[in-house]
Amino acid sequence: MKIAILGAGAFGTALGGILADNGYDIDYYDSRVEKERLTDVLSKAKYVILCVPSKASPYVLPHLPKNIPLIVATKGILSGKPFAKFKDWMVLSGPGFADDIKAHQDTTLTVSDARVSKLFEAEYMHFEQTNDAGGILMCGALKNVYAMLAGLWNLKRDTREWLQFIDGASQEMRRLLDANNAKAATVDLACGIGDLKLTCGYPSRNYEYGDLLRQNPGYAPTKTVEGLSALKRIERGEIIVPEGLKLLKEVQNGFEC
Repeated sequence: MKIAILGAGAFGTALGGILADNGYDIDYYDSRVEKERLTDVLSKAKYVILCVPSKASPYVLPHLPKNIPLIVATKGILSGKPFAKFKDWMVLSGPGFADDIKAHQDTTLTVSDARVSKLFEAEYMHFEQTNDAGGILMCGALKNVYAMLAGLWNLKRDTREWLQFIDGASQEMRRLLDANNAKAATVDLACGIGDLKLTCGYPSRNYEYGDLLRQNPGYAPTKTVEGLSALKRIERGEIIVPEGLKLLKEVQNGFEC
């Protein structure tokens, strides 16, 4: 069975490695170097995995067939609205660094459909399941936003200040999910609190960006920072933001996007 993976970066190739080990025929599409290959990559695919940076997804989605099951593994998309025209879409997200997955280290992810966990079945891969696909997406975007602030404040993992920050950020995430018709309890899963804890520290790129900006207020990132993309979407009004989210306000005050 052929599976098309859109995005040949670290995470896309890590997921592809699991699928290849499981005997699936994998074809990658890398929009940075192979713009003309998308049709060939999608041809005869039984599943499509979206793993491009979130800012690239609006340019890729219109070209995808709407009748082939789509697995969204891109973090940074705030809601399920971009997938409204797809007949069958599901989400894979959670605290998994690409290098850890490639090294076969135990990893727990959250999925919205049992078919995803079956495809990625491996001794070192563990899955939680919820039907709250929109909530999984929101968690994957919001944790990056808060991670930038953790870096800006130079919070050190497992200190009292860091634990208080994680508690406050997770409470705000619950309020955000609830305000947008998702399940607040989804924050308690690996895609929520688990990924938040992983991302609010090194080697997270979002945390690193905040830390570098703290050291040099004029610092401009040279790589994609998903937290900035998510913050732009929040400020454009793509989701409902309740009043009184103090940490999110600190992010908006601390970062220009």
